[in-house]
Amino acid sequence: MGRAFEYRRAAKEKRWDKMSRIFPKLGKAITVAAKAGGEDPDLNSALRSAIQNAKAQNMPKANIDAAIKRASGKDAENFVEELYEGKGPHGTMFMVECMTDNHARTVANMKWMFNKWGTGLVPSGSMEFMFSRKAVVEFEKPDNVEVDELEMQLIDGGLEELSENEGIYYAYADFTDFGLLTKTIEDLGIEIKKANLQRIPNDTVELTDEQLEEVDKLLDKIEEDDDVQQVFTNIA
Repeated sequence: MGRAFEYRRAAKEKRWDKMSRIFPKLGKAITVAAKAGGEDPDLNSALRSAIQNAKAQNMPKANIDAAIKRASGKDAENFVEELYEGKGPHGTMFMVECMTDNHARTVANMKWMFNKWGTGLVPSGSMEFMFSRKAVVEFEKPDNVEVDELEMQLIDGGLEELSENEGIYYAYADFTDFGLLTKTIEDLGIEIKKANLQRIPNDTVELTDEQLEEVDKLLDKIEEDDDVQQVFTNIA
């Protein structure tokens, strides 16, 4: 998970550096979370996490508030979550999570991209067993708590694994424990930097730098699509 995790993280930050692209995606996630679980972040862990993720990207408060208010509007009712599974070059597999108000547009775009830069989409559910869906929460470890002690405290929150990279800790749990894990961390007085659901590959493929560049062409196109929220691959 090391190289793939860092590669995807660095690549995503580079691709989403334009605020005109990332803010609508973040706002859409906030709106859908508020519509599904209510507009009070104290009672809606998904909304709370969506707001935290938006703040981490320096999204203005006015934008966040507007996204929450849209949850009670007519437009919010049109958004649905869709998952697309496809194959890219060199044995790469893609799980693409979208949020769309136009299924025909989104599926047409996905088919076009995977046919042009990959080997095509596959039937829904074909690759689910290749990925494990996990809740992933990022935070800085409190100075007054030892790692072993922290792990013990988070086990009650569903913690399966705790890892660290450059001072940032990553807590992993089953996706069904997303709300429980975030609440447990917050109850410990720890500020969450980012929290979301991820699809972690069970097996990975090793690619050369040249092959990664080729795969990147498909990734660029996918992540530029306004309907795409997250992309996961099996790259090592």
